Amino acid sequence: MAQAALRTAPAARGEIPRDYNFAADILERNIAAGRASKPAFIDSRGSWTYGQLAERVDRFGAALRARGVRREDRIFLCMLDTIDWPTAFLGALKAGVVPVAVNTLLTEDDYKFMLTDSRARLLVVSEALYPKFAAIRSQCPDLETIVVSGANAHGHELFEDAIQGAKAEHFTAPTTRDDMAFWLYSSGSTGKPKGTVHTHANLRLTDELYGGPILGITENDICYSVAKLFFAYGLGNALTFPMSAGATTVLMEERPTPDSVTALLRKHPVTIFYAVPTFYAAFLASPGAPARSETKFRRCVSAGEALPMDVGKRFAEKYGCDILDGIGSTEMLHIFLSNAPGALKYGTTGKAVPGYELKLVGEDGQPVKPGEMGELLIRGLSSAIMYWNNREQSRRTFMGEWTRSGDKYMQDEDGFYVYCGRNDDMLKVSGLYVSPFEVEGALQTHDDVLECAVVAWLDGDGLIKPKAFVVLKLPDKACEDLARALQDHVKSRLAPFKYPRWIEFRSELPKTATGKIQRFKLRAEGPGV
Repeated sequence: MAQAALRTAPAARGEIPRDYNFAADILERNIAAGRASKPAFIDSRGSWTYGQLAERVDRFGAALRARGVRREDRIFLCMLDTIDWPTAFLGALKAGVVPVAVNTLLTEDDYKFMLTDSRARLLVVSEALYPKFAAIRSQCPDLETIVVSGANAHGHELFEDAIQGAKAEHFTAPTTRDDMAFWLYSSGSTGKPKGTVHTHANLRLTDELYGGPILGITENDICYSVAKLFFAYGLGNALTFPMSAGATTVLMEERPTPDSVTALLRKHPVTIFYAVPTFYAAFLASPGAPARSETKFRRCVSAGEALPMDVGKRFAEKYGCDILDGIGSTEMLHIFLSNAPGALKYGTTGKAVPGYELKLVGEDGQPVKPGEMGELLIRGLSSAIMYWNNREQSRRTFMGEWTRSGDKYMQDEDGFYVYCGRNDDMLKVSGLYVSPFEVEGALQTHDDVLECAVVAWLDGDGLIKPKAFVVLKLPDKACEDLARALQDHVKSRLAPFKYPRWIEFRSELPKTATGKIQRFKLRAEGPGV
């Protein structure tokens, strides 16, 4: 059945029925479209059809009810990307239970905070990740049950046993479009994570505003996302969008590296490919990356951070497929500002996705003049309800119909939005604002630079100047002469006052699990700014 038969884009939130459950909707539409025997997901264990997924979802919902988990209770998902992830996530949604999906690369202290903050009653954890929870279980008073995805239950219950031991009963909780559906904790690129609360309608809306009209995914596509399912970006990429079109998603448990992703691309003819800028740069620098003839890319997408112009152009030249760079957020659930097919300009983040409104405001909260830099505000239907248990930050971020992004942008003469950095990343040098991303972009056009980060640093007189932390393609080339060459390289491309006064070579940069550079950690190494 054609893609159009599965999607019916609402012009407004009110056109989604008031009584609505996303999991039931997305599964029932695919079954009704004749896709029960079509692969929905492929993981290390094999291929899983839409029919098999629907049965597993029902069984997991029944398993939750049998263990005393009820509507609006929270469950904690710390899971690698296998079929068990969409089973647990959709199974909870369909049962009216609220899944809290978290980053798999955090510390025991992070998990203890999140378990306590969310008051989750049940934990589903991948076998490889269980050791981080063994010591903290007794410190989380609301946690009652642990279910382990894998072969070793560590004294608890195996996920597959819970699934197979439950009845495949067709039960859907009587939820509404505005019911609290799931939480995602912010990635922590600027400090302590916040539990971001989303509704059932928000998942469908991200597809109908971005996934369908911008990406044009069909049931014939095979999708792969470097960003994992626990990330808002990855959730749309690998679950919401492909399932909305009846497409197939390839999941990978292991950490995505250029080598592991190359192996995946050689095995599966991926047509829709999603990654973050740091991965695209590393992929291009990898000697083992696939040749153009070995890939089937039809759409490539980047988000998480702004894509450097040079990286985008080099990738398009090598693989014959443009990268659609965009920006989304955990608060808006997915991309709201993006380049699009036929409307792409490298070095920019594109234009507003239809259905979203954007404005740039100054420190006084008033719109800036054309060509001036301002903070980006978004108005759109997929905005989160709030940050859980954090009223003060909720009031600062969710301003009525508008949501603060925390990102600085300006619009160029063609109406494309140009990224200038995060609010707390901006530098004021000699009384003039400097965008760290602009300096990073200039550095990354040098042949020796793999990636870099620019932060504010105090000089001997206590004045703010830019400092660059640089990762080289060939680490052995690091030397004072190259540092000076990089400074001259920036001076030749930008106003002289913007060049980095210091260059420090590093083997790697601190990042979140979703690939965002944690500049605040680099700033913390230096003198107070």
